[in-house]
Amino acid sequence: VQLVESGGGLVQPGGSLRLSCAASGFTFSRYTMSWYRQVPGKEHELVAAITEAGGRTNYADSVKGRFTISRDNAKSTVYLQMNGLKSEDTAVYCCNAQYRVSGVTIRTYWGQGTQVTVSS
Repeated sequence: VQLVESGGGLVQPGGSLRLSCAASGFTFSRYTMSWYRQVPGKEHELVAAITEAGGRTNYADSVKGRFTISRDNAKSTVYLQMNGLKSEDTAVYCCNAQYRVSGVTIRTYWGQGTQVTVSS
């Protein structure tokens, strides 16, 4: 199983980045996909999530209206489009896959993360 993130980097405030997470080794279309972020010394924060077929999404209040999560099940890839970036968005962004049955998480996988730095 692999989740490989890409697209992170250094961007100025107000700028945009698009993160990608390429999955392999499991049936991608059966998993809820999420993006989390972590700052040293703090807990993982759920940024955005998308259901198996992409019909529903949810976002942290701090990113609503600025970030968009999407997925391409044919490519086994989930994306996070980040616009209007702020310095407080600086973090390591990690991709997460969850297989759920009746609302219970049966299996979960994590990527290694990609660094996003927002600075002038």
